[in-house]
Amino acid sequence: MVGQAKQDADQRCKVFVYGTLKRGFANHYFLRNAHFFGMAKTVKMYGLYVDEFPSVYAWDAVSPIRGEVYDIDMLTLRCLDGVEGHPRFSRREEIEVLLDSGQLLWVWFYFYPQRGKRLISNGEFNLSTGLAQEMD
Repeated sequence: MVGQAKQDADQRCKVFVYGTLKRGFANHYFLRNAHFFGMAKTVKMYGLYVDEFPSVYAWDAVSPIRGEVYDIDMLTLRCLDGVEGHPRFSRREEIEVLLDSGQLLWVWFYFYPQRGKRLISNGEFNLSTGLAQEMD
């Protein structure tokens, strides 16, 4: 059993974050041991909304979503699943993103089952377009 846990912990994957898990926001703490891989945008268009927190609704083709890609281990992925409420509150899926370097990459991404209150039409949640401006 210990061998399997060690093997799981050694496995790596990529995750795309677009909200409070990004650098400069409160939940970035959960990625403190992760390796920043690069800035990216989703290949497909989605709807980025903000309510109490940012969320992406898969069925609104509004804009590509901008965010950060991290290389993480499976223990961190399980932790993020807890933060995001997967699978009961959100749904983690693999999607394709385009890194700013031009590389296409498959990453884990968290979708929410309904729209939030306010749309961020440019698809980028950041300090200047974050909660304060969007909730005004």
